[in-house]
Amino acid sequence: MRKWYGGLLIIALGMMLFFLYNLKGMQPQKQSTKQSAYNFFNNHAPDDSIERSSNLPVNSSKVEPKRVTKPKKKAYLVHVAGLDDLYGTKNLSKGEMVSVLVWDSLRTVLSRSDALDETAQGIKEASVAWKELLSTIEKDKASKLNMMDGPENKNCPFSVTSPGKAELDNGITLDLPCGLVVDSSITVIGIPNGQNRSFQFDLVGQELEGEPKPPVILHYNVSLPGENMTEEPYIVQNTWTSDLGWGKEERCPAHGSANIQEVDGLVPCNVQAVRSNSKGNGNFGQAASIPSNISSESAHRNAIFPFAEGNPFTSTLWVGSEGFHMTVNGRHETSFAYREKLEPWLVSSIKVSGSLSLLSILAKGLPVTEDNYIVADVENLKAPSIPRKRLILLIGVFSTGNNFERRMALRRSWMQYEAVRSGEVAVRFFIGLHKNNRVNFELWTEAQAYGDIQLMPFVDYYSLISLKTIAICIMGTKIIPSKYIMKTDDDAFVRIDEVLSSLKEKPSKGLLYGLISSKSSPQRDEGSKWYISEEEWPHDTYPLWAHGPGYVISRDIAKFVVNGHQERKLQLFKLEDVAMGIWIEQFANGGKEVRYMNDERFYNAGCESNYVLAHYQSPRMVLCLWEKLQKERQPVCCE
Repeated sequence: MRKWYGGLLIIALGMMLFFLYNLKGMQPQKQSTKQSAYNFFNNHAPDDSIERSSNLPVNSSKVEPKRVTKPKKKAYLVHVAGLDDLYGTKNLSKGEMVSVLVWDSLRTVLSRSDALDETAQGIKEASVAWKELLSTIEKDKASKLNMMDGPENKNCPFSVTSPGKAELDNGITLDLPCGLVVDSSITVIGIPNGQNRSFQFDLVGQELEGEPKPPVILHYNVSLPGENMTEEPYIVQNTWTSDLGWGKEERCPAHGSANIQEVDGLVPCNVQAVRSNSKGNGNFGQAASIPSNISSESAHRNAIFPFAEGNPFTSTLWVGSEGFHMTVNGRHETSFAYREKLEPWLVSSIKVSGSLSLLSILAKGLPVTEDNYIVADVENLKAPSIPRKRLILLIGVFSTGNNFERRMALRRSWMQYEAVRSGEVAVRFFIGLHKNNRVNFELWTEAQAYGDIQLMPFVDYYSLISLKTIAICIMGTKIIPSKYIMKTDDDAFVRIDEVLSSLKEKPSKGLLYGLISSKSSPQRDEGSKWYISEEEWPHDTYPLWAHGPGYVISRDIAKFVVNGHQERKLQLFKLEDVAMGIWIEQFANGGKEVRYMNDERFYNAGCESNYVLAHYQSPRMVLCLWEKLQKERQPVCCE
């Protein structure tokens, strides 16, 4: 009898341990501590529930159940203003048409009734830009035929400067011919003269036909206290567009602000200034440490506020990856995150106005192109012919029109891998049209010279980049058929040899390979660049997805994405890397097996030794990484 009871006790204990073990396995997994530099990735970090080794698959059926979403009416085709004008390519030669190969297949996607919010505007503006570009192309052809000079002032300068000292009655405007790119800077030297107690810097966008005023991509307003020192000086940053008016202003100092989000790792307002200001101006009168030859107003400026009446300043506004940053007299003062449809490459001029004696303006680090007629190694940089019927890999690179230097750095570095030069792998840049005709003509000339650019029939807004993802899938399934399709960015360094080596061990169907993220949540803060409403995505988490700087999918998934969008069965979603995860979940819900292959050597923010992909690499760093690979034969970072 005792033995019988003892046996029951053992069985009961065993069952309890079994249930406790399974209950623990159902608890949320602790997220990896590895975070990217961007705040967005704080909620989208790789998860430990995904195998870290690139050789270990994750079966989709074991990761997450199918989601039940409210049925939506199937989208239908609508007329989009300007779309017909974009398909007026009668005067282009067969060779020139190589740059617009995906347009026909994209047309039904662009005509969907459930298109992304900025699609109509992006197409309308692109149609105006396309007409102007075609006209410029015709003039260029005629000038060459008649042995005359081509279109005037088409080159993009590295720097521009103001004429010199000026009093700003109505303001002064300095044109920025080809916009701004990351690391561009604008230095303003001046002296506040106190007439109206404020002055402004405005980064102004391209003015288009039919718009009452061009957009203000950054409004930087400095307000001084004047003679009444009890008033607090402040800086206001904001944006303005004709359809939305003024946006939400951001003020510095920002008292009592909570949940401060950094921009490129920098705080929106100088912390030292806020702390000094919070002590009150009463402490300012204790001037025992202030030299007699420095006025109290000057001391106020040095301790708290960067600008003061009668004191000269040197301010530098520079372009980061996430936003604009202002330094004054060598100290960081403010940062301002880019807002939707108001990216730095759309800036066409800076206007300085208000109570300021202007000494000089210098803009440098501007986007420039190389003269394709005198580039010594142009033949070695051209896209090679494709001898195979089906390639192993197509790499689609997201780029913007005026990122000339980035594309040249890629052509001179990892696009020189033997696999690319032999035609085993093809690399193509996917670039939306620019609102600036000079940029578009430079881009067109570059496309004809190197044969590796695919123009998109819309203006390059961040919110439309998912359309580029679809375009890459079209290219890899219909135009350059490939076994695998990879997406990356023009500031990423890709070790193609290692990608190919890894793919040999991977399945050829149902594959998503990269840095996989799970249990990430939609950003519900309306002020965020990555804001997603409940209507766009009603769930608390996203399905598995791979970080956007670089991931690989198999041909069957790419084909599913193309067909699904052309037949209007798949949801359009503005975050392109998450969108691919959503589409792959739909693929899996159709009974297909998906293999999620995680590889932490895909670095989404920076570089580490033994990388497969390094992100946020400047053109100089890209060339440095390539040189190290050639000399040391080891994937070693440059900094």
